[in-house]
Amino acid sequence: MNNFGFIKVASAIPVVEIASPAKNAERIIELIIQAEKQNVEVVSFPELCITGYTCADLFSSSALIQKAEEGLGKIVKATENLKVTSIVGLPVAVGNRLYNCAVVVSSGRIAAVVPKTFRPGYGEFYETRWFASAADSDVSEITLCGQSVPFGNDILVCLGDVTFGIEICEDLWTVVPPSSLQALAGAQIIFNLSASNAIAGKHEYRRNLVKGQSARTISAIVYSSAGFGESSTDLLFEGCGIIAENGTILAEGERFSSKEQLVVSEIDIERLLHDRRKNTSFMGSASDFGIEKTYREVTLPRNIVPFELTRKVDSMPFVPKGSSLDERCEEIFAIQSEALAVRLANTGIKSAVVGISGGLDSTLALIVTVEAFDRLGIDRKNILGVTMPGFGTTKRTKGNAVSMMESLGVSIKTISIAKACKQHFADIDHNPEITDVTYENTQARERTQILMDLANKCGGLVVGTGDMSELALGWATYNGDHMSMYGVNAGVPKTLVKHLVGWFADNKADAKTRKTLWDIIATPISPELLPADDKGNITQKTEDLVGPYELHDFFLYYFLRFGFSPEKIQYLAEKAFSGSYDKAVIEKWLKTFVRRFFNQQFKRSCMPDGPKVGSVNLSPRGDWRMPSDASWKEWI
Repeated sequence: MNNFGFIKVASAIPVVEIASPAKNAERIIELIIQAEKQNVEVVSFPELCITGYTCADLFSSSALIQKAEEGLGKIVKATENLKVTSIVGLPVAVGNRLYNCAVVVSSGRIAAVVPKTFRPGYGEFYETRWFASAADSDVSEITLCGQSVPFGNDILVCLGDVTFGIEICEDLWTVVPPSSLQALAGAQIIFNLSASNAIAGKHEYRRNLVKGQSARTISAIVYSSAGFGESSTDLLFEGCGIIAENGTILAEGERFSSKEQLVVSEIDIERLLHDRRKNTSFMGSASDFGIEKTYREVTLPRNIVPFELTRKVDSMPFVPKGSSLDERCEEIFAIQSEALAVRLANTGIKSAVVGISGGLDSTLALIVTVEAFDRLGIDRKNILGVTMPGFGTTKRTKGNAVSMMESLGVSIKTISIAKACKQHFADIDHNPEITDVTYENTQARERTQILMDLANKCGGLVVGTGDMSELALGWATYNGDHMSMYGVNAGVPKTLVKHLVGWFADNKADAKTRKTLWDIIATPISPELLPADDKGNITQKTEDLVGPYELHDFFLYYFLRFGFSPEKIQYLAEKAFSGSYDKAVIEKWLKTFVRRFFNQQFKRSCMPDGPKVGSVNLSPRGDWRMPSDASWKEWI
């Protein structure tokens, strides 16, 4: 069964009874069985969950330690015929010392025992009163529940092709958490068994700690914290289950719940490995410090279980959600405009030429240029906006182009390309009745020639309008709209362009400009290279020809950002666009994307300069280097 590089994990939070290992073991077993039914492969529980974290000086009782081991024995016995691997917490006596431990249980076997390294002995915590540190132990193997078991904080567990490490509560809060070293040694998932009481403001810090550590280590962290039933003598333990992956929270439990919880999600191991392999700093750290030589590996078989993805797959990965959208649009707009301002300042150029079609891309390029000139204190009249109506230009787009330029206060020039194109058709002996690629590209190249020559005439810089999605598909005329002197939209995907224009309209434009901009947003995307219909409406709609941009941007993101195979991208797209596009439609346009992405690399190999604004970019001088003659055939 293909799980596409995912593994299903769970953070379990049982209701506990203090110093009642037998009862706690029963509840833990119930949650393990629930996890098994949900096809979870690894489930992790809170720190000292078999006894309860708040036993205090009862930890000095040999009876409690013995009963805790008996409780563990019940868990081991109950999991003999289960496929799920479990990680539970209990105190373990080793010689003259007592350790706060995490125990890995799989198919009736105790696979490993990992003791806590950093024991808090400050504020409300007194662990140094009862427990020794893993750092003080020279024991590498112990007998527990009649089994000889690896013991130490130098253990990683290999579950088939997935490697995970374990740390306990305070370990995560230290200057150099064990999870940092475990990740460098190969652990893709870190299970943190925790107690962590509730105080005002602590949860947000703890949440950010989990997110930040998962991002820093390019790993997933499954965090389980003690909940209902722990003693409230002086503290409250609210129960906290978090599953994070490389800086993103995938799933969270309910805090202050009086019921047991099982927080489930899937970790994308392939995604983590891609980022680690790509990150040269991460790659070098392990060998620099000799970390890969310091860990023992315990190997467990990875059982085949039915797989179904439950985590949300965002259909618009380039577009921020909710309140962060405006903030992100403001930031991206600032990157674009400041980058252009730097180019102008460094070259000493004080004028710019922008081709304005009345479409989204040229609109974004113009407002970015206006902002750059405002930042530099240069008169907007030094911006020459050129509208160049051709055979497919409609009254709506031309009207919007002129209206926008007027309201923004830039210089305006209108040059019809019809006569020049007809002359060119005659020169190259092309029948203008044949509206093929020659017919279309003639217009695009004529427009670019006009812009370049006008820039020469006024000593200006041609600002490019093409976006990243068009570059990915090669939806540009080579040495036509493909070319400029600086491409401000080169790092912006099509699905984000309209949000940027909308943000500008609502936050920086006057009423007249705002009205025009929102009509531009509502206009169908088109190069307008084919004649309009009898009513003057657009006949050539880009998405009818190359496919929906929301699909192509989705493909682009997962292909470039994580290096996923087309099969995995298809699987994710079916989840993300369920109810919008069926499997056949997604497959059709995915094949189009792959074919065009490979075949059109030659255009990206010589693309103009332009700023990177997000995690994906196509510049051959930056993120993406690819041979122009690579074959696409096996990829589909």
